[in-house]
Formats: sequence, C-alpha cells, structure tokens
Amino acid sequence: MGLAVAQLCVDSHDPSSLARWWADVLGWRVVEEDDDEVDLEPPPGVSASPWLFLRVPDAKRVKNRLHVDVRPPDGSDQATELERLLALGAVRVDIGQGPDATWHVLADPEGNEFCLLRSTPSELAALLAAEAGGSAEAPAP
Repeated sequence: MGLAVAQLCVDSHDPSSLARWWADVLGWRVVEEDDDEVDLEPPPGVSASPWLFLRVPDAKRVKNRLHVDVRPPDGSDQATELERLLALGAVRVDIGQGPDATWHVLADPEGNEFCLLRSTPSELAALLAAEAGGSAEAPAP
C-alpha cells in the first residue's frame, strides 16, 4: 500500500495573503492561521488534501518543480474560469507550452505556476468512459 498525502505545503512570502487568494480560487476555507502558517481545507465532499501555506524569507526565483492543475467546475467552462482567475490577479505565464496548448499556464500573486485545464470533471468522466468503451465521440480533455 502506498503513502497517503497528508497535505500540500506551499512556501510563501506572505502566507495569509496567498492562502486567501487560493481560497477564493478554489472555493476552500481558511481553517487555521497564525503569522507563519495558514491551513486551507476543501469543502465537505471534496476529495483533496488540505494545503498549508508556510512563511519563508526568500522570494520564488525559478520555475516550480511541482505545480497544480485545476479544472473548471461543472456548469462553467475554461474561458469563464480564465477570466475569473485573471480578475483575481493571476497572470499568464509562458513556459514554452506553445500556441496549440489546450490549457492555460498562469501564476498566482507570488509567481507560483499552475495550469487551467479545458475540460470539466463531467467532461473528463465522459471522455474516459468513451475511451473505455471505444467511442470516438468523446469531448477533448
């Protein structure tokens, strides 16, 4: 049996600000906070590990070695979520993904890269079901 992920830790210059930004992005809630650490928790029924934002003295300098991929929720779409993320303060980042990429590479207010994928959870489930059944009429991921 493999290990269980307890939480995702995010180094941050300003943990409170960055954690609150991600809480707005994800629809999660801050559950505990002090000057050096902020815990984010997903809402009930969402299967995800909590995130812990930790204060570090240095700023981010290079491309992340680990990043988050997010999907539009059911009932939304990539264009709507891209507009929302940009309005919240995300910025577009070019890491060499090329013009034909079906995802958008963005950075949070502290420069941490993340990707906004195209398909919603339901669209992805339909694609996987179609692939398992051999159908050629599945939506793209």
